[in-house]
Amino acid sequence: MAQVVIMMGSKSDEEKVSPCVDVLRSLGISYLFTVSSAHRTPERTEKILREQEAAGARVFICAAGMAAHLAGAVAARTTRPVIGIPVSGGLMGGMDAMLATVQMPPGFPVATVAMDKAGARNAAWLAAQILAVADPALDEKIRAARAKMQAGVEEAAAEIEAKYGC
Repeated sequence: MAQVVIMMGSKSDEEKVSPCVDVLRSLGISYLFTVSSAHRTPERTEKILREQEAAGARVFICAAGMAAHLAGAVAARTTRPVIGIPVSGGLMGGMDAMLATVQMPPGFPVATVAMDKAGARNAAWLAAQILAVADPALDEKIRAARAKMQAGVEEAAAEIEAKYGC
């Protein structure tokens, strides 16, 4: 069973979205990573959503560029949390995707993160935090990962300060 389902609108988005998988793996969160388009394969999108929801998926992450309707199409069909990753490209460099992802009607929210790789990582972290509300062991993994990030900044600061005699 996948706790998190990641759908991207096109295989060409894989490089920008795959960092999401790295974070989920590092936290031991099960996932499904696939391609489905809100426009070209709406039946596939619906089927994935229904099957994965029935199997126990808790969070859906959707990445798309240009019109970027995938997250909204999924949010319209589930009450589970949906996280949107706008993907850069097109005439507006991703701003069109950002606006399409964030502008949802009341009652059908999509939590929208940054574009591309940074957004993919944060989508995974947000999904983990959502799951951790009911999973103390996962909450502890997230806290430990954050402590490691903090230690890395502290180490870098000490290195720079020593190098420049501060």
